[in-house]
Amino acid sequence: MIELENVTKIYQTHVGSNVVLDSVSFTFPRGANIGILGKNGAGKSTLLRIIAGTEQPDSGYVRHMGTVSWPIGFGGGFNGMLSGEENCRFAARIYGCDVDEVVGFTMDFAELGDYFQMPVKTYSSGMRARLAFGLSMAIEFDVYLVDEVTAVGDARFQQKCRQAFLERRGRSSVIVVSHYLNTIRDYCESCAVLHEGRLLSFASIDDARRVYEAA
Repeated sequence: MIELENVTKIYQTHVGSNVVLDSVSFTFPRGANIGILGKNGAGKSTLLRIIAGTEQPDSGYVRHMGTVSWPIGFGGGFNGMLSGEENCRFAARIYGCDVDEVVGFTMDFAELGDYFQMPVKTYSSGMRARLAFGLSMAIEFDVYLVDEVTAVGDARFQQKCRQAFLERRGRSSVIVVSHYLNTIRDYCESCAVLHEGRLLSFASIDDARRVYEAA
């Protein structure tokens, strides 16, 4: 279970304050697969980073009961001076996993070839995303955070990602953020809408769709 209590995040821009999250309180129940719809710039990725702990809110609290992944497809947590393999070894130790198993799985899954032994700073954004997704699948989490992960790589690799993710979903829960309704339908049973700093929950995806489209 993940609980958000009065979470606020504000960015200062040249035109003033941009309130991305406005005192958001929300509970993601254990075992629930929940989608979050929001238009570009609504703050979906920011919300995931705050849930993951890779970004801090300006105020409020996030409580985790269980292990939570980093946002899949988000490569900002890697050390650019280290190779893909070295980053995997570091992550495996942090999460108390078998290092060789994590490295082997990620290397096979990400399909980076010789780049797996090269510094991550030499990677393209797509390569970083492949490494992040492979590493996410190599480590078992209670909750997976997903940010448009199916856009990674070519059609064959995208199908590989979907299959691996569906297998994980059978024993873990997911939080998926997207502005594509079909992505939410593929992975989730319920939905919320992020709009003007508010996170509104709906029992059905169709109800969420109507509010999202009206907004």
